[in-house]
Amino acid sequence: MQFIPTYQFQLCVDRYHGNRYVKDFSCWDQFLCLAFAQLTYRTSLRDIETCLRAQQPRLYHMGFRGRVSRATLADANETRDWRIYRDFAQALIRIARELYCDEAFGVELSETVYAFDSTTIDLCLSLFPWGQFRRRKSAVKLHTLLDVRGSIPTSVYVTGGQVHDVNLLDELLLEAGAFYLLDRGYVDFARLYLFTQACAFFITRAKKNMQFYRRSSHPVDRSTGVRCDQSILLTGIRTAQRYPDPLRRVGYFDAGKDSRLTSLTNNFLLPALTIAQLYRARWEVELFFRWIKQHLRIKAFYGTSENAVKTQVWVALSVYALVAIVKKQLRLDMSLYKILQILSITIFEKNPILQGFFNFADESEHLTTCKQLNLFEF
Repeated sequence: MQFIPTYQFQLCVDRYHGNRYVKDFSCWDQFLCLAFAQLTYRTSLRDIETCLRAQQPRLYHMGFRGRVSRATLADANETRDWRIYRDFAQALIRIARELYCDEAFGVELSETVYAFDSTTIDLCLSLFPWGQFRRRKSAVKLHTLLDVRGSIPTSVYVTGGQVHDVNLLDELLLEAGAFYLLDRGYVDFARLYLFTQACAFFITRAKKNMQFYRRSSHPVDRSTGVRCDQSILLTGIRTAQRYPDPLRRVGYFDAGKDSRLTSLTNNFLLPALTIAQLYRARWEVELFFRWIKQHLRIKAFYGTSENAVKTQVWVALSVYALVAIVKKQLRLDMSLYKILQILSITIFEKNPILQGFFNFADESEHLTTCKQLNLFEF
């Protein structure tokens, strides 16, 4: 917890009057409880209460000042403004992005590259009616703008399942000169034209039924996998009006996966192969969703209200950013998963935090040939 900028946290609390009328269980205590639940994989409020009360003599040294009770924690999740933890997570994200600004991601490019996508978490309709997704189904969506360098989420929008993905393009603050990697579900030419007007670049997949006219073709090196590099104009009745400028269409064949991708972009300067490689880097946001669903508590929630769900999601993202900060500041040469696992079992230890990491040896790099006998002989 010493890696957390407490002054920034207090600014966020004061901004939304989080501690108004609070006597003994502050927003800091609430954050510590939820961060403890994320780091140690607690499944319920009762689970959090039981584990923390079992370590009562050590709670004061960890920063707790109020008595931990599941009823008090549940009430705090329901009533205290979730924007406190959103703003604090954004402060941690800014710190993490500065630490990872020189991280490589497989493409030699100096500009900032973002990947934008969403993931859906299924919920029970009777318990979460505010997020109705289908007739008999509820869900919450995490719309995430990910900085591909370091896989740091820069903006996250938590909505009910009924909100369509393409509508969140209106919420993005476009950065001039940056690249935005979008899935085919975000192809809305009226919204994509705003990228061009903002001097930002987008790379997305072209739909099969897209109507266009080929203005010119450029020679390509087919040995690299690039199949075509064309300049096109849209000819659809509506699409031509919504996007009147030329577009670039790049075809790429991935021999390893035996698949063909057709990218659409408003950038005419980068080589065609770089455009194809950039779109493949969009997979980083899918890996990010998979990671947080497997290693953080965001698939099951401690409360049913919209405020409680958003509070838990933003605290989980704060923990993700905090672990990424710890990795860089301590110069740890291990994955975020391993760091999280070590923290989960050493969280109440009084030893220096580095000692737990220095005693860790990755035996997977020193494995020799397996000498185990075969179970069956053929």
